Amino acid sequence: MNNLKVKKAIIPVAGLGTRMLPATKAIPKEMLPIVDKPLIQYVINEAARAGIETIVLITHSSKNAIENHFSKSFELETTLERRIKRQLLDDVQNICPHNINIVHVRQDEALGLAHAIRCAAPVVEGEPFAILLPDVLIDEYLSDPSKDNLAEMVKNFEATGISQVMVEKVPMDMVSNFGIVDLGNNTKSLTPGATAQIKNLIEKPSIKDAPSDLAIVGRYVLSQEIWPLFKETPLGAGGEIQLTDTMRLLLRHADIQAYAMKGVSHDCGRKLGYAETFVDYALQHPAIKDEFLQFLKDKVKELEASTEEAKA
Repeated sequence: MNNLKVKKAIIPVAGLGTRMLPATKAIPKEMLPIVDKPLIQYVINEAARAGIETIVLITHSSKNAIENHFSKSFELETTLERRIKRQLLDDVQNICPHNINIVHVRQDEALGLAHAIRCAAPVVEGEPFAILLPDVLIDEYLSDPSKDNLAEMVKNFEATGISQVMVEKVPMDMVSNFGIVDLGNNTKSLTPGATAQIKNLIEKPSIKDAPSDLAIVGRYVLSQEIWPLFKETPLGAGGEIQLTDTMRLLLRHADIQAYAMKGVSHDCGRKLGYAETFVDYALQHPAIKDEFLQFLKDKVKELEASTEEAKA
C-alpha cells in the first residue's frame, strides 16, 4: 500500500522557444496567449485541478514576465475596481489558483530536461512529483482535468506507488520527434485511461528503431526513487541529459506505467500547432465561439469564391 501523496509539480520554462521566433525574442513562449490566457496559465490550472499544491517553475533570467503574470498587481486591480470592471477584476484576481503556491528556481545552463528537473531538488527531492511540459496543452474541453489525465495519473500513483507516463499515438513518420515507449504486446490494447507496464523508452528513435507509435505527451508522475538517478544519467540525444534516459535507469529496479491520454493534446511549441490550438480554443470559448465560428464560415466562403475566380 502506497501512503505517499503527489502535491508538487515541476514545470520547466527555461527554454528559449526558438521554434516560435521571432515572437519569442522578447516574450517567453509560455506567455503566448491562447485566446485570453497565456499557455502557462492553462497548464498551472490543470495541475491545480489534479490536486497539486506547489508548482516549481524552472526558469531563466529572460522569463520575468511569467513571475509577473502570477504576482498580484495592485495598480491594475485598483483601476479595474474604480472603473467597475468586475468581471475583468475577477479574472485578474483568479489568474493563480488560490490553493497553489508557486516557487521559482533558476536553471543557469540549458543541459536538457532531466537537468531542468534536477534543478528542483532543493524543493522537491525525496518526494514523488508531477512534471508538466508547458508547450503541450491537454484540451480542457474534451476531458475533465479534475478526474482525467494528470488527475487520474496522480490517483493511480497514490494507489500503487508506480510511476506514470502519459502517452498517445502519433503517425509513424513522426516518432523521431518524441520519446517513444515499448509496451511489448500491450501496444494495440491500450485504450484511453488505461495503463500498461513500460518495457523500455527510447528518445527520438528512427522509424525503423521505434518499438511503437506511442509517444510521451509531456505529463509525468514520478516516484521519489528517481531522484538519485539524475546524477547518474549520462549525456544523451542532442548532447543533453534526457529525462527518458533517467527513466530507463529507474526501470531497472522499479515499474513505470504508460497512461493512455483521454481527449486531445495540442503541441503549442511549433507555429502550426499553436495556430491550430488557438482556433480550437476560440471555437469553444463561451464569450466568442459563435461569432468566431461565423467568421470562419465567412472566411471559407471567401476562399472558395477566390478559388473559383482563379479557375475561371
